Amino acid sequence: MTLVLAWNNVRFNRMGFAASFAAVIFAVTLVGGSGLVVVAASARDELNDVMGLLVLSAVVSGFVAVFVVAGTLSLHVLRQRRTWGLLRSVGMTPRQVSRLIMAEALVVAVLASVVGCLLAVPYAALMAASMRMTGLAPEGVPVEATTGPFVLASVVGVAATLLAARVATRKAVGVGPLEVLRESAAQRRLLPWSRAVVGVAALAGGGVLLFLVPQQVKASVAAPTALGATMALCVGASALGPVVLRGMGWLLGAVVAWLDPGAGMLARSSLVTQPRRAMAAASPVMLTVALACTFLFSVATTDVAAGVIRTGPSAWVAPLLVGSTVVYTVISVLNATAMTMGERAEEIRLLRTVGTTPRQLARAVCWETMIVTCVGTLLGTGIAAASLTALGEAVTGKPWFAYSLPQYVGLVLICAVSSLAGGLTATRRSRYGSLTPS
Repeated sequence: MTLVLAWNNVRFNRMGFAASFAAVIFAVTLVGGSGLVVVAASARDELNDVMGLLVLSAVVSGFVAVFVVAGTLSLHVLRQRRTWGLLRSVGMTPRQVSRLIMAEALVVAVLASVVGCLLAVPYAALMAASMRMTGLAPEGVPVEATTGPFVLASVVGVAATLLAARVATRKAVGVGPLEVLRESAAQRRLLPWSRAVVGVAALAGGGVLLFLVPQQVKASVAAPTALGATMALCVGASALGPVVLRGMGWLLGAVVAWLDPGAGMLARSSLVTQPRRAMAAASPVMLTVALACTFLFSVATTDVAAGVIRTGPSAWVAPLLVGSTVVYTVISVLNATAMTMGERAEEIRLLRTVGTTPRQLARAVCWETMIVTCVGTLLGTGIAAASLTALGEAVTGKPWFAYSLPQYVGLVLICAVSSLAGGLTATRRSRYGSLTPS
């Protein structure tokens, strides 16, 4: 009965589940396609030199997939807290609500996994063709549909979705049926103890890995270890991020409020009262900057240490391998920003009724989005710099690393444009439409 109800909810609320459905599809496609390329390349002896990069790229794809799916689905479930409160007020128990949320997540995960597996084959073929064009594979990589990568991708998609739903379910049903209907925008608990424990543990693990890179780890595995440290630090920063974002939002918001008093004060107030909501949009930016910079610049650093100079097509090897992952995270930036801004329709309509103009609201959305993007960029840059410094010390003996300023600036600009597009698009109807909710 619960599964049937979940199927009907997903079927009749397609727009509500669209972002989660797309996130799982892209995740399964990314993991499955990367797995197919790795399996095909492992059968070619001439590709042994680049197998490490291919495996590393596949691991990054899997981590990004889990991270993005978890964040997107958690945000979707939390957006429906009022719905769960209404269901509880009419007699549904917390266990029934929990089972319904898990069943909806299962329906979304299974359907999206099927579509993702179908798209994994053309994605792998495209990656193989790109490897041949850049000279990474001299004679091309024949991709064949094998069972292993599809099973792995489906397991990753379903497991990540159900785990995210489980975590979000505890938050959704942990409040009373009437408390969830309160109109206050301020979050009563900034950092639950479970989230704090996960954040501190992840930061500690990342710190240990950073210590081991220049001290104990061999140079041949220094880059994967540094990348592992980046992943752990990203998890920790995302968990503890609301505390950081509230402080940085207050400081940056003060500057914005001085430059643009009306819109700046609105942006600052929103960040201070809802830092966890804002962190949901900042986390994909942090992940994009941290992982992309660590992967790209670690390859550049190890090349410099080995005296390798890449020119022509070979210079595009690292950007090619991390490119699809960056595209996926950029899409998640747009989705997260649109979801966090879209749930504020009533708030924006209320501001319009007291005299705030649509232009002022647009500026407030832009300021808030830019502050969130700035916080995510600073966190991601700090994480990448720490990992790359440890890697540089391991391979060169000095706390130094190679980097490309144009690539870094381009990455940040892409994140900023995606965030602005998502925020302005999601709030356009409430800024210019009717004051009566549809």
